[in-house]
Amino acid sequence: MTAFLTGFGITLGLIVAIGAQNAFVLRQGLRREQVGPVVAFCALADTLLVMAGVWTMGSLRTAIPALAPALTLGGALFLFGYGLLALRRARKPQALRAAQGLPEPASRARVLAQTAAFTLLNPHVYVDTVLLVGSVGAQEVGAARIGFVTGTAMASTAWFALLGFGARMLAPLFANPVAWRWLDALVGSMMLALGIVLLT
Repeated sequence: MTAFLTGFGITLGLIVAIGAQNAFVLRQGLRREQVGPVVAFCALADTLLVMAGVWTMGSLRTAIPALAPALTLGGALFLFGYGLLALRRARKPQALRAAQGLPEPASRARVLAQTAAFTLLNPHVYVDTVLLVGSVGAQEVGAARIGFVTGTAMASTAWFALLGFGARMLAPLFANPVAWRWLDALVGSMMLALGIVLLT
């Protein structure tokens, strides 16, 4: 259960931030256009990238035993750093607004192509999922590792589903910088707590 909660918390902390992908998913939700496929693509892409990272880092950890302490320390430092950045963002919050454009309904193929671009052409997604989350998940073994990946998948699915299907209700909230202040403060605190858990 601890591994599941760690995976869930880390992933949620990473994806709950102002960015082009979140704005795109929110926009599709507001337009009520291909929301299901967009949510599914984003969640599945995150999950597959995390799995690749966890098992790649896990293999390296097995081949190079001395790598384990370094990965643990690196993962903890990442969590502390990200937590502090989130707390810093909370001091100067922004607002997330859905992009406009595409006045005519787009085909499913076009929407999914745009979703893929927003998801896979962002270099940060590989750093976040494959390297950072992968390094943390690689510390787990056996069923705990599966629990960790399951937690990451649940977090991605829950967030993107909330953003896409709840867009009509969430748009006014996410346009309010005060809401982001509280959200970033919560994320920052959670990441610092997870960093302490990883070290101990």
